[in-house]
Amino acid sequence: MSKTYYVYILTNKRHTVFYTGITNNLERRVWEHKQKIIQGFTKKYNIEKLVYFEVFEDVLEAIRREKQIKGWVRRRKIALIEKMNPEWKDLSEYLSS
Repeated sequence: MSKTYYVYILTNKRHTVFYTGITNNLERRVWEHKQKIIQGFTKKYNIEKLVYFEVFEDVLEAIRREKQIKGWVRRRKIALIEKMNPEWKDLSEYLSS
């Protein structure tokens, strides 16, 4: 039985701050960010808009990718987001329940 892992990028309404994370349940994790359940960066900066994600079956590959994206400069993250989501829609609206 394989697991699925997600590397994701969240931002705020003005797209001024990015948060890159990893989870094995994207729908639940985005909900937690939106509800401000977890203290920290995303709550402080009102980061709750899912603008990018990737899917992995290998947790080590997902961790490597998360670290890679976190190390990128802002313009490279923007280019990544705009390639998948040029309109900067909140992709959480498309996650199934």
